Amino acid sequence: MPMPSLILSLVVLSPSLLISLAFSPMIGINYGQVANNLPSPEKVIPLLRSIGVNRVKLFDTNPNILRSFAGTDIELTVGLPDPLIPQIRDPATALSWIRSNIKPYLLRTKISAITVGNEVLTSNDSALIQNLLPAMKSVHYALASVGLDRRIAVTTAHSLTVLSSSYPPSAGAFQPGLLTYICPLIHFLNKTRSPFLINAYPFFAYKADPKRVSLDYVLFRPNAGVVDNSTGLRYGNMLHAQVDALLAAVAAAGVERTVEVRVSETGWPSAGDDDEVGASPENARMYNGNLMKMVAGGKGTPMRPESPLQVYVFALFNENLKPGPTSERHYGLFKPDGTPAYDLTASLRAVNSTTGFEKSPPRLTGPMSTGSFHTGTSSASVSESSPRNFLT
Repeated sequence: MPMPSLILSLVVLSPSLLISLAFSPMIGINYGQVANNLPSPEKVIPLLRSIGVNRVKLFDTNPNILRSFAGTDIELTVGLPDPLIPQIRDPATALSWIRSNIKPYLLRTKISAITVGNEVLTSNDSALIQNLLPAMKSVHYALASVGLDRRIAVTTAHSLTVLSSSYPPSAGAFQPGLLTYICPLIHFLNKTRSPFLINAYPFFAYKADPKRVSLDYVLFRPNAGVVDNSTGLRYGNMLHAQVDALLAAVAAAGVERTVEVRVSETGWPSAGDDDEVGASPENARMYNGNLMKMVAGGKGTPMRPESPLQVYVFALFNENLKPGPTSERHYGLFKPDGTPAYDLTASLRAVNSTTGFEKSPPRLTGPMSTGSFHTGTSSASVSESSPRNFLT
């Protein structure tokens, strides 16, 4: 039986949004499935078209999704779940996994990358941490053995808490205890020309300290910005500050600086518990609307202004089975019935003709508005189904 709401939702986004977002190679979205009420994959494809997204990140290799996306030209990043990492370090097991979960779909389904685990280095699981890079290498060698290593990248996504310092961005540094694993991992990524993935959530910083962190700064709204006195670079939003802190950490670790950094998860919840300050449809609309317009414009970070930042929004749907606080179940752009969780077109009606971002009434929100710095280091989930937490 067709889902009328899925069809109706296609007209919710305005033509101007479609013009600015359609076919942008920099915008992707996370398609999680920790729910028991989501539409079939076939009905998801029109929703992706309606928001101009042609890159999708999965957390597994669900065969129903891989088959449904055949012939669509939507580019998929698929996930190898954490529990498989110790076994996958064995080359024979990795090759078997590739032959069963990747190769059968490649004739018509576009798979461009495999993420081995999610936020493993901050999981406190020593077995996973020690096996991560060997597993990534085994997957890469398995791809090479079947002639797919130049077609499919192998990488892994990290929580921002791999950093011990992120203030100011130029002082970004990795946790000392992780350098043994981070440095050879970055070397592998450079050698295989694969991206470094980071999950970054300015929401956590605002929720943790709303009196000091400017809402305008985290929502990409016009603000005075914050200057990193060490570099003279001015930051107009927290996400760019977080990414540049990571770039500085890569440089400080003494490894190759050429690695590409992509934001594998970022988003804002449309609802939350009483203590989850800022979780609302209005803020979610502004964060994701302004984010998508910024990314579609091809803008890089202050440290790499000529390199457009590729971003995967979290997430496509609200997922009703995710554990943790209420916010965990309200990151979706869409509800499970296909209707929008909030109206993104509203963020376009008030677009400022000069900045391209939605304005808000001037307001002071503490030291951030006068120039102090807080990049909001956060900890996202160890797995797609785990709750995210803000850690200081």
